[in-house]
Amino acid sequence: MAKFQNTGQPDRDWWSALWPDPAGTLRDLGLEAGDSVADVASGNGYFTLPAARITGEPVYAVDIDSDLLGELADRAADAGLDRIETIEGDARALPELLPEPVDVVLFANTLHGVPEPESFLQSAREVLTDSGRLVVVNWHDLPREETTVLEAVRGPPTDLRLCEADCIDLVREAGFDEIRTVDLPPYHYGLVCQ
Repeated sequence: MAKFQNTGQPDRDWWSALWPDPAGTLRDLGLEAGDSVADVASGNGYFTLPAARITGEPVYAVDIDSDLLGELADRAADAGLDRIETIEGDARALPELLPEPVDVVLFANTLHGVPEPESFLQSAREVLTDSGRLVVVNWHDLPREETTVLEAVRGPPTDLRLCEADCIDLVREAGFDEIRTVDLPPYHYGLVCQ
C-alpha cells in the first residue's frame, strides 16, 4: 500500500490565517452536539480540538505521524479535553483502527495526496453509523501560485488538486449518494456526504 503523498503540515500561523474560526467552519459543515467524530489525517489537531468542544462526544484523531499526535494529545490535555483519543495508523485501515462506528469522518486538506482514494473512501464508509456523514474539505483546483496565505504561496501542488466535480464523482463511486457542497472561502470547498 503506497503512502499518502505528503504535501506538508502547515505551520500554525498560516493555518490560523486561512481558517480563523475552525469551529465555525466545522459547524458550516454540519458538525453538531452529539456527533462522534473521526478526524482522519488530524495532524496536530487544528480541527480536532474544536470538534471535541462542539460535539461533547468521542473524537478519534487518526494520523500516521506519532509526533503530531503527541503534540495533539498535549494540547488536548492542556485544554481539559478528555474525549479525544489519538490513534496512529493509516487512514485506509479505519475499520481496524477505530473502536466503534462514528457519526462523522472528517478528512480535511488531504484527499489530494491519497493514492487510490477509492480505498480510503470505502474504508470511511465502513466506519460510519447508518446515518453517518463523510466530510471532505479540499483545495479548489486553482493554480498553486494563486493560493497565497500571509503573502506566500500555499497548498498542494497544482497537479494534485481535485476539482469539486471530480471529488463528487469519487465519493459517489464509493457509495455516497446524498452530497451537499459547502463553499469555504477563500480557497476551499467542502462536501458533506451520506
